[in-house]
Amino acid sequence: MAPNLTVLMLGWSLLEGIGAALIMPAIVALVASNFGPAERARAYGIVAAAAAIAVALGPLIGGLLTTYASWRYVFAGEVFMVLGILLLARRMADAPAEPHVQLDWVGTVLSALGLGLVVFGILRSGTWGFFWPKPSAPDWLGLSPVVWFVLGGGVLLLGFLNWERRRRDAGEAALIDPSLLRNPGLQGGLTSFFFQYLLQNGLFFTVPLFLSVALGLSAVETGVRILPLSLALLLTAVGVPRAFPHASPRRIVKLGFLGLFLGIVTLTVALEAGVGPEVVTWPMLLAGLGIGALASQLGSVTVSAVPDEASAEVGGLQNTVSFLGASIGTALAGAVLISGLTSSFLTGIQENPAIPQNLSSQAQVDLAGGAPFIPDDQLEAALENAGVTGKTAQAVMDENEEARLDGLRASLSVLALLALLAMFFTNHLPTRQPGAKT
Repeated sequence: MAPNLTVLMLGWSLLEGIGAALIMPAIVALVASNFGPAERARAYGIVAAAAAIAVALGPLIGGLLTTYASWRYVFAGEVFMVLGILLLARRMADAPAEPHVQLDWVGTVLSALGLGLVVFGILRSGTWGFFWPKPSAPDWLGLSPVVWFVLGGGVLLLGFLNWERRRRDAGEAALIDPSLLRNPGLQGGLTSFFFQYLLQNGLFFTVPLFLSVALGLSAVETGVRILPLSLALLLTAVGVPRAFPHASPRRIVKLGFLGLFLGIVTLTVALEAGVGPEVVTWPMLLAGLGIGALASQLGSVTVSAVPDEASAEVGGLQNTVSFLGASIGTALAGAVLISGLTSSFLTGIQENPAIPQNLSSQAQVDLAGGAPFIPDDQLEAALENAGVTGKTAQAVMDENEEARLDGLRASLSVLALLALLAMFFTNHLPTRQPGAKT
């Protein structure tokens, strides 16, 4: 019912954001209170499968409604979904609340500011630069503001942990017990969650860009092409706990990261000029199998590393590192993509004999802060408005097409390296399923 953008942002961004922040950690605690240790791997797999269904159907439903009807129907549908959830929620056994506990406002402010500064800095890295400021970016003592935001956020988070330690030692309620972070099993689970969401969101950033901008697919067509990832994720997240109930969680997680690595590498190699949208099918299947394998194990492993009464704290930590990984994955993929695109495009037009030297020099100045990732029709219109036509315009278009692929390959290559690196951080994960008899 929003009459303007302000009301839309209030409801969609603020109120729904607060709701999600309340729901996500509670899901972890509710699974722990409704299922025993031996059943949790399958339960968390089903939760992950629900997310896979959302990933699969969300873009399709949203694309269809926004294309052929109105975006308002998307939110109207959410209203009925929430009403259904509220009715079904009565069937769950609630996690017991701690009596006489007051919210730690100081810890809340310190954690929110610390994480907010870190995430904001990372999200601005593509515009301002990671370490050195881009030509059009602010210059703070010779460094990009991103460095100072991340450092400032890190200092606040250290202060948050010290504050929580003091409250715990004084017998007062704390948002988290810092000693939990010294638990090797929890460390392994949280680190794996971080890498999973970093890689997952890096892929969800680059692949739709390739499909919608480089190939010009519609929102509905892009959703259809991403569908193999969601279906493979759904199959693996539900199927692995059922088919291999006693498999080593560490081995399955390693295989999950290997699946992501192979999917990303396959896509990187396959990206060439003239390829069609079918090129993403097998990479999306491999990546979906990998993410599904991770989803089938990590929730159960992480929660089972601590006593049940700490499951809500673990839920908060789990979602914090997941969202942090998602933010870094999106920002990193975008920054590397634009950097690779810019370098390739400027080098290409400089070395292309069909492009005059004065046009090449002007582009070097105008695009020093980064070349935009834009579709061919927008570039063609911009060239026409600038008076660039004929063979020169076609040469620029060709160089832009190749530069887009170079940027995508650079971004995917970094994600592939991180998928390989993630496998080295899984050694703290258990080799036995939670609740398994020794």
